[in-house]
Amino acid sequence: MAGALMHRFTDWFLPAVPAARLAVFRVIIYAFVLIDVFLMSNDVVNHGYKPDFYQPTLLPRLLGLPPVSVWGAHTLQVLLVVFCVLGAIGIAQRIPTVGVAVCFWLWMMYSQGYGYVAHDHMALMFAVLLIPTAGVIAFSDFRPDRRAGWVLRIVQICVVLTYFYSVLMKWIASGSLIRWANGAVFVWAIMRRGSVFIRWTFEYPGLLIAAQWALLIVEILTPVALFVKGRILYAIVIFFCLFHLATYLSLGIHFLPTVVCWAAFLPLERLLPAYRRHTAPEAEVASA
Repeated sequence: MAGALMHRFTDWFLPAVPAARLAVFRVIIYAFVLIDVFLMSNDVVNHGYKPDFYQPTLLPRLLGLPPVSVWGAHTLQVLLVVFCVLGAIGIAQRIPTVGVAVCFWLWMMYSQGYGYVAHDHMALMFAVLLIPTAGVIAFSDFRPDRRAGWVLRIVQICVVLTYFYSVLMKWIASGSLIRWANGAVFVWAIMRRGSVFIRWTFEYPGLLIAAQWALLIVEILTPVALFVKGRILYAIVIFFCLFHLATYLSLGIHFLPTVVCWAAFLPLERLLPAYRRHTAPEAEVASA
């Protein structure tokens, strides 16, 4: 009995997925890292001008990481461009993938070390950290690979915990989930940054309360995504993508680093032209 349970847990925690799935995921992640560095968490260069405001989080303090300089920030940008391009293409994978992990973690530690920590980056940071552990992965390799499956599974867990942990924070901040759900959180958010798409809801306070309860229930149920497959899983991914699109249009909150990591739940190898030639129809179903 114990052996059977351990076998089932191993198959879940270390799923054998086509190696090419991780290769495609690597391209998506590295492309987004560049978008993030230059368009979203692009405050690191400016932080170099204000070293006195540096308030490192726990890990930088443990590492004794000094404040970033302007030249240091630009150097990290250049290295990230080189490493991300080489890693995405698949040239000499080991060095570029490790380089992305080191440089992006340094970049984010400097970005988050000046008074603000963005929890929407958790899954993305674990993705760049774990991709090198899978070794050399080719786009033409459709063989089942547990190393690739483990990387994707950990990213999936990080995605789910991003939402599930927010339930704990709501509990801690308000003292009661019921109090949070029946409060005026959405009213406060809409007053601060609501767009014309959402301000009409002020006339329907009951609707906002219902929406808060719905959000809380959805966040509590997010671990379900780790245990379903096929159309149900795809529906969950689509739901969260549409949810974040709605929050962006209504409140200007995009959560893109987490949204991109929802790709870890998808059979990305099907995007490759060689997939149809190298995979039998029954293997297609099994890899979903």
